[in-house]
Amino acid sequence: MASYNKVMLIGNLTRDPQLSYTPSQTAVVDFGLATNRKWTAQDGSQREDTCFVDCRAFGKQAETINKYLAKGRSVFVEGRLTFDSWTGQDGVKRSKHRVTVENFQFLGGDRQGGQAGGSYTGGQAQQGGGSAPMAQEDYAGPSVPEDDIPF
Repeated sequence: MASYNKVMLIGNLTRDPQLSYTPSQTAVVDFGLATNRKWTAQDGSQREDTCFVDCRAFGKQAETINKYLAKGRSVFVEGRLTFDSWTGQDGVKRSKHRVTVENFQFLGGDRQGGQAGGSYTGGQAQQGGGSAPMAQEDYAGPSVPEDDIPF
């Protein structure tokens, strides 16, 4: 039987990324993403729904996300859905789905109002979705107007 597990989301971070390291010193970053959906109900009223998604990235991607993204910033995330289960301190079994990030792209212009976007696929950060590598320390990160934050 064939299977396919791919998630693509565009949204705003709901909190600052939280960086940690595994015992083998692999970087791990956790962050929340909020996505919005707007529609017109049968009665003609405008409706909006927000979906909150937990995301996790590893390695250089984790370090880049931690360095350049913050609460409220827009990002495109591509990854796979993973299922985590554990027993809480109260002895109750808990579980949740999470997106494991495989690629991402910064959205929005930089703080100086320059070119929009920047991406990170594999080991290279790029600005404007182009093919020329960008030094990570040169990227100021995207800015998001206050009215674009979904919460």
